[in-house]
Amino acid sequence: MSDVQTWIENEVKSNDVLLFMKGTPTFPQCGFSSQVVQILDYLGVDYKGINVLENMDIREGVKQFSEWPTIPQLYVKGEFIGGCDIVREMFQAGELQSAFSEKGIATAAPAQPA
Repeated sequence: MSDVQTWIENEVKSNDVLLFMKGTPTFPQCGFSSQVVQILDYLGVDYKGINVLENMDIREGVKQFSEWPTIPQLYVKGEFIGGCDIVREMFQAGELQSAFSEKGIATAAPAQPA
């Protein structure tokens, strides 16, 4: 399992915005993953999506890595942000946009959701 943890850690550190999700950004395979993809796409954030359904070791390993029991999981500049509910609440409050801005991540959307 340590190889999986090392791989996950490398992915988290190597990508400014990383989403562990069920499915892909172009074809999310659960409603929660779809909601986070919609938020990131609305904000115009460049991100990498990793489909945990393709590898059970990654699916379980990311839960151990973050000590968070559910998927999706969003990381920004190596920091675990949260799952769908947290991302949605942060977005609605304008906090997600601020977090991206503070970490130097460009967004294409206005500061407040429409």
